[in-house]
Amino acid sequence: MQELLPRARRPAFLTSCVALLALTLLSCAGKEASGLERVRRAGVLRWGADAQGGEPYAMEDPDQPGHMRGFEVELADALARELGVRAQFVQNDWSSLIPSLERGGSFDVALNGIEVTPARVGRVLFTRPYYVFNLRLLARKDDASVTQLDSLRGRRVGTLANSQAWDLLLRSGAQAVPYEGVEEPYIDLEQGRVDGVLMDDIIAQRYGQPRPGLRVVGDVGEGYYAIAVRPGEEDLRAALDEALVRIAHSGELRAIFRRWGIDSAAQQRMVDWTDAQTREVVSDTHTAHLGWGQLVLFLQASVVTLLVSIGAMALAIPLGVGLALVRLYGPAWAGRLATTYVELFRGTPVLLQLYVLYYGLAGVLRLDALSAAVLGLGLNYAAYEAEVYRAGVLAVPRGQLEAALSLGMPMRLALRRVVMPQAFRVALPGVTNDFIALLKDSSLVSVISVVELTKRMTITAVDVRSWLLPGALCALLYLAMSYPLSRLARRLEARLARG
Repeated sequence: MQELLPRARRPAFLTSCVALLALTLLSCAGKEASGLERVRRAGVLRWGADAQGGEPYAMEDPDQPGHMRGFEVELADALARELGVRAQFVQNDWSSLIPSLERGGSFDVALNGIEVTPARVGRVLFTRPYYVFNLRLLARKDDASVTQLDSLRGRRVGTLANSQAWDLLLRSGAQAVPYEGVEEPYIDLEQGRVDGVLMDDIIAQRYGQPRPGLRVVGDVGEGYYAIAVRPGEEDLRAALDEALVRIAHSGELRAIFRRWGIDSAAQQRMVDWTDAQTREVVSDTHTAHLGWGQLVLFLQASVVTLLVSIGAMALAIPLGVGLALVRLYGPAWAGRLATTYVELFRGTPVLLQLYVLYYGLAGVLRLDALSAAVLGLGLNYAAYEAEVYRAGVLAVPRGQLEAALSLGMPMRLALRRVVMPQAFRVALPGVTNDFIALLKDSSLVSVISVVELTKRMTITAVDVRSWLLPGALCALLYLAMSYPLSRLARRLEARLARG
């Protein structure tokens, strides 16, 4: 049977096939580059937001589990309808909405109280604004020293990281304290952990002003919410702009605001907004760079990480030893209590424990953020240390304790002189491993407003538009802190092995 294709012509044929396949893929990629076409092809406008932001932005509907409600939920539905598609909410942490949008794949637009700031203008495309807000400063009623923003120079003021209020506080000389949620800073203000809170007026009205111990100092700035679109997708931005114009002129936009109690005379500016005003708002661009100033902040955050980790381990080790000895040699009732402690702290997330300790018990246990971080991690790791030392004690032959007791040693002295030194040698690798793990788990304390190394990295990464360099620097500093410890532990193990 003759070959269908001569052997000499096969390479040319294969080359042609590869070239045709490459052209097809490039053509598909070119078609995919159109943001509006992608949305219409999928029939869905995926919008990224953070449900933790709460009312009135976007939140889970308590009456319909799995459904969202909020003025931005209604806005997304209206915009999707104008585009001929349906809206789909995508959960994403608020502080990383812009990086996630730039990366692509998760959602098409970011719509969640995204403020038009110079740093963001240089990173993404913005539609025309859909809401104008004021930055509102709150203080305690019993603190008459706070009269304006300048009076808070050098003092702690809570806000959301990487927000317009954050930038304003840094420029004013105040010590900006970052928070993940919108209710926590007002709790800390009532407890005296911060001296003021600067937030958008929508947030202040819902979460700050109803608190009897707080007062409004005043509005210190103005800003705009707009929809963020991925760079290069000008067609999607233009379509969203046209949709915003239609729902603004029809009265639907302000009707949404009225339903959520956030309408005001100032919102008429969103109806009368012009393209020239949009160009003016988004013309100011600024991108920070990773320089010496940022490096100093990283080093300061490393010191905080070390302080938290060392303090927590200094608490965890003696408490863990005590729990282990009580379980092994204590009365039955005390052993049961120690076992309950170990199981409770090992069986629940440390993040939950930090929330309960710092916010849940704020009315009865007033702790500053650093003390709460040390105490929370220390109590949690004590449960793990208890198991490490219990294993170490059980590894010591029972006969040695019996021999010490037969020589007339009291139980306490026998444990201290005979059992525990040998148990420590067995437990040392586990303790070292736990301390290295604690260094990394210290990143969780950012939820109670402690700016440790990982939190500093996330703040810087958003500012400098890069996660690679800040992430590499963060990893290097963690390694610089943990590696010497592991070397020291190995030396100590070798010395103990030699007797």
